[in-house]
Amino acid sequence: MGEQPLKIVEGSALTGQQKKDLLNRLARIEGQLRGVQKLVALAAEPSDCDAVAQQMAAARKALDRAFVQLLSASVVTQGANAADVEEARASAARIAALLEKFA
Repeated sequence: MGEQPLKIVEGSALTGQQKKDLLNRLARIEGQLRGVQKLVALAAEPSDCDAVAQQMAAARKALDRAFVQLLSASVVTQGANAADVEEARASAARIAALLEKFA
C-alpha cells in the first residue's frame, strides 16, 4: 500500500516549483532519518554510535538547509507578489520574525 503523492496547492506563499523542490528535499531527509533509525537499531559497538552521531548531524544540517530554502523562497515569492511596498515590507517583517524565532 504505497503513499499517494501530496497534492500541491496553488497559492501566494510559494510557487508550485518551490514547493516541489522543498518536498523533494524533505523526502531525502526522511530517507536519511530512516537510515539513522536502522543504524541505531543495529548499533552494537561504541564506534557504531560515532556513525549514528555523524548521520544525525548530517540530517540536522539538511533540515537546516530546507528551513533556509523555505524562507528564501518565501522572501522571493511573497515580495514579488506584493501589491505595493507596504505589503512587501509586511511580508519581509513576517519572515524576519520567523528567522528571529526559529533560527
